[in-house]
Amino acid sequence: MNSKVRVIISKDDNVIVPTGVRMLVRRCCTAVLINELFDGPAEVSVTFTDDVHIRELNKQYRDIDKSTDVLSFPLGENGEYDINHDTGAKILGDIVISIDHAEAQAEEYGHSLQREIGFLTVHSMLHLLGYDHVNGGLEEVRMREKEETVLTKLGLKRNETYYMGN
Repeated sequence: MNSKVRVIISKDDNVIVPTGVRMLVRRCCTAVLINELFDGPAEVSVTFTDDVHIRELNKQYRDIDKSTDVLSFPLGENGEYDINHDTGAKILGDIVISIDHAEAQAEEYGHSLQREIGFLTVHSMLHLLGYDHVNGGLEEVRMREKEETVLTKLGLKRNETYYMGN
């Protein structure tokens, strides 16, 4: 099985991405694909932004006029993805992470910023692969279990808090 993933990371001009975060995001994306037995090369775009910009995106695409921690824009449906014809990679979609929100949530939940960004990345990767939690129930439980499995494998096991936001 080949789960090679190309992670294209960018940031808004006014955002500072802490040292090591880019490597962490790449490790998280790869770990999700391995855990999900995803076959073949994949490509994902991750953008770091602030609360102002993510609020604009949330309003534009979800009609929710408030900032959020992360947005996922899946490009696939039912396991079918567009292909990058130059590389043959399946294009999974885009992830947008608010550094402002990640910092606040790390402090609120009493864990590191790396743990929070790891969680947000894994969470979004699962969304790009078709998982959802909005309706709660078994689907949400399954998604949470997958998140914690991957994060534990990466050494980012959660502490006593259990994040159940969206």
